[in-house]
Amino acid sequence: MLWAPERLTEFAAAQPKLATILAMVRETIAPTVASIGEERLRWLESLPACYSRESFTLVHASPGDLWRAPAANASDDELRNTYDSLGTSMVVYGHIHYPCIRRLPGLTVANTGSVSQSYDGDARASYMVIDGEEPTIRRVEYDVESEAADLLRSNTPHACWMARILRAGKYCPPE
Repeated sequence: MLWAPERLTEFAAAQPKLATILAMVRETIAPTVASIGEERLRWLESLPACYSRESFTLVHASPGDLWRAPAANASDDELRNTYDSLGTSMVVYGHIHYPCIRRLPGLTVANTGSVSQSYDGDARASYMVIDGEEPTIRRVEYDVESEAADLLRSNTPHACWMARILRAGKYCPPE
């Protein structure tokens, strides 16, 4: 989204139900790029879209697609159809901001959640630790109110909406 905003436009065209929300997200691109700077943007762009090791693979959403990811309540078939081709016994992804771990025969699919903008009703930061072949989701308290206040002071478009999501720890539709 940040270094190739046309991909957001393409995704939005294919998702008419999300058009309003994705247009709002699009308006946050320029201020976000300005705040992180060109050097950090290029570093983010240089990261691999898929990172694999012998026993696990990390992807943002799904293989070859940074925008489409199974929901936390996806069927076993959808998880297999999305991630079996990676050929590892564990796949960890993000994108949906909803931490979960699903164990299928021969495949564990886990979502790390989010360090902010959580969508599971828990505003604490979420991350994952993998010990051997055992993923564990961890939560950490942080000053959500301070982050929300900083966001509101930032003049980022739709900051009020994003601050509501931060405070609620779940998706809130725009007002």
